[in-house]
Amino acid sequence: MPSLLNNFLGRLTSHAWPVVILELLLIGVVVYAVLEFLRGTRGARLMKGTALFLIIAYAVVVLGGKALPRLDFLLSRLLLFASFAVVVVFQPELRRALTRLGEARLFHLGRFTSHRLIDGLCQSADYCSRHRIGALIAVEREVGLGGLAEHGVVINAEVSAELLNTIFWPGSMLHDMGVVIREGRIAAAGVQFPLAEGPETGGELGARHRAALGLSQETDALVIIVSEETGAISVAERGRLLRNLSLDRLVVLLDAALRRPEIVSRHRRDA
Repeated sequence: MPSLLNNFLGRLTSHAWPVVILELLLIGVVVYAVLEFLRGTRGARLMKGTALFLIIAYAVVVLGGKALPRLDFLLSRLLLFASFAVVVVFQPELRRALTRLGEARLFHLGRFTSHRLIDGLCQSADYCSRHRIGALIAVEREVGLGGLAEHGVVINAEVSAELLNTIFWPGSMLHDMGVVIREGRIAAAGVQFPLAEGPETGGELGARHRAALGLSQETDALVIIVSEETGAISVAERGRLLRNLSLDRLVVLLDAALRRPEIVSRHRRDA
């Protein structure tokens, strides 16, 4: 064992320490970004298990050195096979990452926010909550929702509680789907949102809540949900669901998310 440890330390000292530290920092940043992106999805635990296995296997090969040539050979072939397996296993997460990358704005010109937008959203949520009307509203932020909105019914109208209430009225043909808000306007209605995947989609969640979670997992949109069964108001953001919000709390949360996103985490912790 001491010889194996000396062999390992000898390999480390053969490289320049500044280069080793820089490489470790870069690897740490990449791993943290991947884990943060996968948080709340079914791939998070799989990623942790895979990383633990690779760390142990690599440590065994490094410590073994030339004494374990067959294991070194098998590990190299395993990594080649794993590169193909990752595409299959993490297909939903890869699709989500490519969607964010493809629709993210390279030059951010400022987030459109106004009291009129927030007031319209809150008044509509309050009306739908009091009358037990189901509602699903996605507010675009950094990641564009244009590709999603074009599959719905294009409206392109200013946000108003009256228009939103009309869309979600049970007699409307569009009330079962979602509404997309882009640049302070109602871009489209009757939009089908992707359903959530992962352990957080418990059996108690209905179709609207699963759709809200699914969209929040794939984009950074803020999604407002009103339950048709209970009238409860919820908000989905980055794969997390804040449930049973009061109207006052909804106002504070929307103002924080659309105007001061840096304090959203504080409201999430208080929920």
